[in-house]
Amino acid sequence: MSDFKKEMMFLLGHYGHIGITFVAAIFIGLGAGIYLDQKVFDGRTAPWFTFIGLAFGIAAGFKSLFDILWRSSKQMEDKTDKDEPFAK
Repeated sequence: MSDFKKEMMFLLGHYGHIGITFVAAIFIGLGAGIYLDQKVFDGRTAPWFTFIGLAFGIAAGFKSLFDILWRSSKQMEDKTDKDEPFAK
C-alpha cells in the first residue's frame, strides 16, 4: 500500500472516530434524559430531563472533540520535534 493510501486511511479513521464519538455522546445523553422522564418520573417532568440530558450529551460531545483534537495536536507537535531536532 502506498504512503498516500495509508495516510488517507489513517485520516479517514481519525475523523470518523471524531464524528461517531460526537454523535454517540449526544444520543447517550438524550436517551438518558428520555429514560429519566418516562421511566423514573412517569412523564411528570416530561421535557425537562430530556433537555438536560441533551445538553449534557452535547457538552460531552464537545469535550470529547476537544480532547481528541488536543491529543492530535500534541502528537503532531511531537512528530515535528522528532523530524527537525535542530529547528529550535
